[in-house]
Amino acid sequence: MKTLVIAMTLFLCAALISPVNAEGLADIKAKGEMTFALTGQYPPFNFVDENNQVTGFDVEIGKEIAKRIGVKGQPVTTAWDGIIAGLLAKKYDLICGSMAITPKRLETIDFSDPYYRSGAQVFSQKTSNIKSVNDLKGKKVGVTLGTTYEEWVRKNIAGADIRTYKGVPDMVLEAANGRISAFVTDKIVGALAIKEKGAPLKLVGDLLYEEKMGIALNQGNEQLKTAINQALKAMKADGTYRDISMKWLGIDVR
Repeated sequence: MKTLVIAMTLFLCAALISPVNAEGLADIKAKGEMTFALTGQYPPFNFVDENNQVTGFDVEIGKEIAKRIGVKGQPVTTAWDGIIAGLLAKKYDLICGSMAITPKRLETIDFSDPYYRSGAQVFSQKTSNIKSVNDLKGKKVGVTLGTTYEEWVRKNIAGADIRTYKGVPDMVLEAANGRISAFVTDKIVGALAIKEKGAPLKLVGDLLYEEKMGIALNQGNEQLKTAINQALKAMKADGTYRDISMKWLGIDVR
């Protein structure tokens, strides 16, 4: 009996320290589909086009990875501030939506190798007297809710009147109309959004910090993580990655 009790105790302890039993590679292959989450409000990385289809750089990257794994890739749109909770609840298999790899996020989820690099940038009206991040104290500053940009602004811009939005297009409109003094977002996304809208906005100063974006997955899925990394490596080697990047961004962002 004592031996049985010890064995059961060891079993329960092992169960408690085991990685999350999340949707793994075998499960994805069995169902023939890999779902990946994004907001659909982060053009040109991910957005809803005139035909009501989710498209963009992230979407093509996600679908190409799925194809190389041998399944269909299916994007799922969701709000950014709940996107990690949805992954942990297994509402989708991955997040392929321009999520930065951070130590805080690595406490609860895992990431692939970086699939592109960018950084945080301040944007304001062309006619404004804002010349650096130091000029934003006491100003209305826009950020996308739940992003690393929001976190950085709250920690580093004392006295800023922070306004949160669902996506970059909303902030471009608000800044162009003078309802906010500036906003902080990804440099590539912001610059392309301004160009597309023809908005009278400018980049302010240098990058606030660099970010490496990864594909997020639940912890304990080493086989799935390896498959994703192998697919990314092959895409970069055979030119597929560059083609997708040039199509949507005009530059190779690896």
